Amino acid sequence: MNALAESAVIKQHLIDPEICIRCNTCEAICPVGAITHDDRNYVVDAAKCNACMDCISPCPTGSIDNWRGMPRVMAYSTAEQLTWDELPAELSADDLAAAGIDADALAAVEAGAPLHAATETAGDTAFSSAQYGALLPPWSAAHAYTNLYGPKAAEKSITATVSGNVRVTEVGRDYDTHHVVLDFGNLPFPVLEGQSIGIIAPGQDSTGKAHHARQYSIASPRNGERPGYNNLSLTIKRVLEDHSGKPVRGVASNFMCDLQVGDKVQVIGPFGVSFLMPNHPKSNVVMICTGTGSAPMRAMTEWRRRLRQSGKFEGGKLMLFFGARTKEDLPYFGPLQSLPKDFIDNNFAFSRTPGAPKRYVQDVMRERAADLAPLLDSPNTFIYVCGLKSMEEGVVLALKDIAQAAGLDWQALGASLKKEGRLHLETY
Repeated sequence: MNALAESAVIKQHLIDPEICIRCNTCEAICPVGAITHDDRNYVVDAAKCNACMDCISPCPTGSIDNWRGMPRVMAYSTAEQLTWDELPAELSADDLAAAGIDADALAAVEAGAPLHAATETAGDTAFSSAQYGALLPPWSAAHAYTNLYGPKAAEKSITATVSGNVRVTEVGRDYDTHHVVLDFGNLPFPVLEGQSIGIIAPGQDSTGKAHHARQYSIASPRNGERPGYNNLSLTIKRVLEDHSGKPVRGVASNFMCDLQVGDKVQVIGPFGVSFLMPNHPKSNVVMICTGTGSAPMRAMTEWRRRLRQSGKFEGGKLMLFFGARTKEDLPYFGPLQSLPKDFIDNNFAFSRTPGAPKRYVQDVMRERAADLAPLLDSPNTFIYVCGLKSMEEGVVLALKDIAQAAGLDWQALGASLKKEGRLHLETY
């Protein structure tokens, strides 16, 4: 029985829309599907949330960590939350009295009583890829700095200057993707591979509010797109339609793709403390991505390449599974092809090549099962998945099938991948 239906008072989980950067981390992590969103806000369904806290630590801004003691009958619906520009005020004593709530009962809930217990189900539960995603970084990852600029910092944003903007997909193709380089001058902005930043597009939305920040993964290594300079790069696809195919002009993506060298951009962040690469020697890195999910993979690959070039790192295996509609739509296809075969094991999957069957990253992973299985069995292997949410379940199921076919105990392996920070899922 769901205790929400039995209790007069609940502890409702809410997301602060003023500081949320709409990164989708919470929705991707939530194991019970309690978090959803529209083009305005991310919200929590009080009828589904079981207060498991899985979404709290991965949130880059802290916007997810808001709780309100509430009369059950007055709990905010998801429809209400989707209209918010800020969190509503706490309920007053008069509000509580009108709802027939004892102030002592509410105080007990606010002091730590859970929202409600998870609904019990009989039999096997459905497979959920989110349950295997790590919330902790690899043990050897470098220390990540976060929220230096933005809602939780003294400085609301930092101004960066565009020092480069190059299209990295073939001209004339639908997928117009750009490699944008931002320079921060003398202002400190340290970042690591796997972190992200928020871009604040100029102007206002249809309601007259300033545009909320859009999150983009960093595509350059920790010492910058150009080593020795205080800069970084992003991989940005121009958005011209929504997920249903309806024409729409993405505010931030089009702003960024149209920038010229010398233009100024407002940035917040950096964000991210878990999707970080290992630093210890002999660590294997398996990267699985689609589209602009290649950004953190490029950063990790380039950092390893620079270390190898300098002779300072004796690394393990570097393996990439990269999916796109066609090779012309795949960002950085040319540079990837030129990397030495003994440095990186590249595997491409194209789903719309004329005259060829559809192939997705999970299909190619299964084809390479003989090589992936021993990597899965190694405690020195770290796996990163980034791209569209639709790919996540297929990828994790492929890992499960590969492990089981090799005689590995998937339940034990899956648990260790999560606990030891070795399987990272960042989908949107």
